Amino acid sequence: MLTSDAPGPPSSRPTGATSPRHAAPATPEQAAPIEQRPEPVTPATASPLTPGDAARRTALTGMKRLALALLVLMALIFIVSFALQEQYPWLQYVRAAAEGGMVGAIADWFAVTALFRYPLGLRIPHTNIIASRKNEIGASLGEFVETNFLSESVVRGKLESIGISRRLGAWLETPSNAERLSDELAVAGQGVLSLLGDENIQGLIESLAREHLVKPEWGPSLGRVGERLVDSGQQHAAVDLLLDKADGWLREHPEAFGRAVSRRLPSWMPGFVDKLVDDKAYREVLGFVASARAEPQHPVREAIDRYLQELMHDLQHEQAMIDRVENLKTELLDSARLREFAGETWESVKASLGEALADPQSPLRAGIRSTIVDIGGRLATDPVLGARVDRWLADSASHLVQTYRHEIAGVITETVERWDAAETAAKIELQVGRDLQFIRINGTVVGALAGLTIFTVAHFVAALL
Repeated sequence: MLTSDAPGPPSSRPTGATSPRHAAPATPEQAAPIEQRPEPVTPATASPLTPGDAARRTALTGMKRLALALLVLMALIFIVSFALQEQYPWLQYVRAAAEGGMVGAIADWFAVTALFRYPLGLRIPHTNIIASRKNEIGASLGEFVETNFLSESVVRGKLESIGISRRLGAWLETPSNAERLSDELAVAGQGVLSLLGDENIQGLIESLAREHLVKPEWGPSLGRVGERLVDSGQQHAAVDLLLDKADGWLREHPEAFGRAVSRRLPSWMPGFVDKLVDDKAYREVLGFVASARAEPQHPVREAIDRYLQELMHDLQHEQAMIDRVENLKTELLDSARLREFAGETWESVKASLGEALADPQSPLRAGIRSTIVDIGGRLATDPVLGARVDRWLADSASHLVQTYRHEIAGVITETVERWDAAETAAKIELQVGRDLQFIRINGTVVGALAGLTIFTVAHFVAALL
């Protein structure tokens, strides 16, 4: 009669349904046609038992059998002692102890069973507590976690006591851990590249180029930059390079220079005159270039400086020059070319990043690993940096807890609300039911002692009277 509290596995009951003897009386809503009933929130089947739950169910069943065996033992002792107490008066004490043990065992069986189901299927008030008050239990549990675990003082104190930066630094500076983390980052990077839409990225590059490259006027910007370079004398190095190249070309190709001069002389001029003119012009030009190279204040250098200064001024202030630059920009970067430029840029970047992330020996992966190790070393050895990181983590966690702790705790409440009532009771019974069976065992022993004590005291008082 008292074995009805043996729990079946959660997977043996369809979620959202109870056995007929546990079913609640039909309400008008439940008596409505099937098509009018709301869709169940819980899944159709309960989750299967984990290995740990299977072991707990075995232990729970064993403890229930032990508690039941003690009750049966008390009942047998009671029957025997009750039948023989007239013949053997001392058995009255045994009968009283067995009677008390049975009362204690039955009372505690009722109390334990009432937590998880209706005892014997009888809908006695304040029984089947967990299934009936599942939502209230979930709300209370969420509130308990929110109040006692998700408080700013608890979170901040825990983070400050464990020294996250030091532990994280020691973990990161280990080469194997840095290798593992870089591999994970590479996989994540490849995933991001595969998720990005080529057309969207190309459109973004095109819009950025149009906004920051095409839309602004080039002339004034080029003029301002060039003016600073000219004022600081940066053009002198370019002029020196140009003169060096000119001197070297003249010395290596005197015949080519001579032919260039001869082609500009009249055809009727005698050949020896051409030769004299070529030699004279070659020496003059070579000397001119040599003097320009040697003299920092040479007229040709000064002329180049003045020309560049005027050009930079015109780029900034002369509208005609600004318009010429804008026309050149428009020819170079029309819509089709800009779109092509954006596509080629993204394809090149994507291919390069993909190859670098996929190759464990690539410079990018090596750079990531070395950076991780370097960061870990600094976190582990630099107390100032570590304290700053710990403080930042504590402040961030405190802000998150203060802002979202109600939502975090709400996950517990919502999860419990989605559970099926019968499955919830079965899950909780698997976790704590074995320990609760000790209540039944202790109740049997304590009831027996209480019954014996009460009977003894009653006889002692009766004897005194």
